[in-house]
Amino acid sequence: MAIDRENPYGGKIRYFWNVGKPIIHEGAALVSLHKVGGLGHGFFTRSEGVLLRSENIMTESDPEKIVWETLPEGDAGLRAPPGGGPIAEEHSYVALSDGAIYSVYRTIDGHPAFTYSRDGGRSWMQPAYKRYANNRLMKHPRAANFVWKCDNGKYLYWFHNHGGNWYEDRNPVWLCAGIEADTDAGRVIRWSQPEIALYDDDSYVRMSYPDLVEDAGCYYLVETQKEKARVHQLDPTLLEGMWSQLEAGGSPTTENCIVEWNSASALKDQVAIPPLPRLNTRDHQRPDYGALDLRSGFTVELWLQLDHLDSGQRLLDARADSGQGWALQTTERGAVEIILNDGRGESRWDCDPDMLQAGRLQQLAVIVDGGPKIISFYVDGVLCDGGPFRQFGWGRFSQALRHVNRSDKNPIIAPGSTGARDHTPAEADAQRVEISSAIRKLRIYDRYLRTSEVIGNYRSGLA
Repeated sequence: MAIDRENPYGGKIRYFWNVGKPIIHEGAALVSLHKVGGLGHGFFTRSEGVLLRSENIMTESDPEKIVWETLPEGDAGLRAPPGGGPIAEEHSYVALSDGAIYSVYRTIDGHPAFTYSRDGGRSWMQPAYKRYANNRLMKHPRAANFVWKCDNGKYLYWFHNHGGNWYEDRNPVWLCAGIEADTDAGRVIRWSQPEIALYDDDSYVRMSYPDLVEDAGCYYLVETQKEKARVHQLDPTLLEGMWSQLEAGGSPTTENCIVEWNSASALKDQVAIPPLPRLNTRDHQRPDYGALDLRSGFTVELWLQLDHLDSGQRLLDARADSGQGWALQTTERGAVEIILNDGRGESRWDCDPDMLQAGRLQQLAVIVDGGPKIISFYVDGVLCDGGPFRQFGWGRFSQALRHVNRSDKNPIIAPGSTGARDHTPAEADAQRVEISSAIRKLRIYDRYLRTSEVIGNYRSGLA
């Protein structure tokens, strides 16, 4: 192919590698191969994908008689979408129920690429960047991103959910779930919004090159961080929740909901809450009495209608005068940020700046997940992924953050819109405070919610 003839050796030496498993399709074996056009900055400076196809490898015992052909037909393999960079590699393939072949692969464009073949791999549709079922672009760095077909005929997809263009930040691992859908061109895969599947406490650790194993109805992910190979059993409800995203309807999540308030409540402008979970504590079982990571978290969901997006609007404020506690407020970017403060340090993160609209009733949810120490924002059931504004839509908070209660004894919410009066200690002790007039409904959970649960809440509306 052209990529071989144009390498430094004119094709006399050819560079390639493989990280994918073969698939059996219409009686033939198909093996993924990644051709390399040059070496330099970033190791490989040009790459594209092909399939090696053999019709007799499964029946022929003499290796010299095994016949191979290279697909697609022509002089070029699977490349990045038009206008993309020179990198297209580590292609992963699955066969759909109508015989189409789907491939997904990494680029250095901040997005994974995909394409379909409807003639056994001999030709392919023009590659494009991968999208969710809601048509938002997916984001992914220069790292393995694999697709698997499950025994139930549905799909899972491994990626890292940020817009990097290098080998870094393969932690955490996110999963999407897919189901087939009919189009005029044939069957395609529709993809759910993602969930965090795996993480390492060390953000520099990179887990990659995975596989999916199914056994007796159980799902396992296999991966390595270059030193150890590990196997992780997945909670099947995590996967079922993602597949259910692609179906109509949804219901609100009630498990661990510690506050549910709406503007029609008997208490028009007041709410009380119990303490939110501690994120870590002292471990009295350790000889050095060091930290015990509780891996807890919480979720705040609002239905709100902002008259304007000016900065400085306090939507919820549960902080003491010292700043200890947590708050939600608008920022200069037309976004809403959460502030987390334990009296020793502070972390904050905000939603994407193009998601909120003045004068419109919207859902806003923020998840503080004490497992991977990640803050995620959702607006109208859509996970903020940074869009064109930043590489990451999710942010990390400090591992040292102990809790976000305004005191260890009586943590409360003290919300108020711009101009709301401060609360006196006596009012604080009563744990009755005002709710901003912009907020129509409030739910607080003493655990992190999954993406699928936030979407279910959004679909249920103000119910």
